[in-house]
Amino acid sequence: MIKKILSGKTCAECRMCCIFDRYDIWETPVFDEETKDRIIEFNPEAKFAKYGRNYVLDAGRITDGQIYSCPALTENGCVLGDSKPFDCKIWPFRIMNLNGQRVIAVSSLCGEVYGQSHEKLKDFLEDELAEKIFSYADENPESVKPYYNNYTVILKESK
Repeated sequence: MIKKILSGKTCAECRMCCIFDRYDIWETPVFDEETKDRIIEFNPEAKFAKYGRNYVLDAGRITDGQIYSCPALTENGCVLGDSKPFDCKIWPFRIMNLNGQRVIAVSSLCGEVYGQSHEKLKDFLEDELAEKIFSYADENPESVKPYYNNYTVILKESK
């Protein structure tokens, strides 16, 4: 969904969005039941927790220095291919709740995207993605994460 501003090669080499430490485990994507079942079929040790009508990864307790990798991640990338959860498709963008208003923010962890001008990112969102993100959030309110200060707000919902 963001190939106009992030090359597939750069994305595949990084995989930062597929690994979590104790500080960003809250960022695991939201999975529908079908996707959760596909991951369990691939990796029977994968654990999930119910989250609204969907699921999130259950990494258990992560201590300082520990890294948790998404159970769908392999040496060759994600086993889900184009069927990744919406959260993964829009990374490093996130739909967030900032003081009761939905915003689209960008993570500084993705230097390739974060390094682009905020004006360029805003234009991209307005032209390509914002409507899809806000519509998805309407249908999947559990996908809206609380605002976290390591994210930079790029676009506020105009409602």
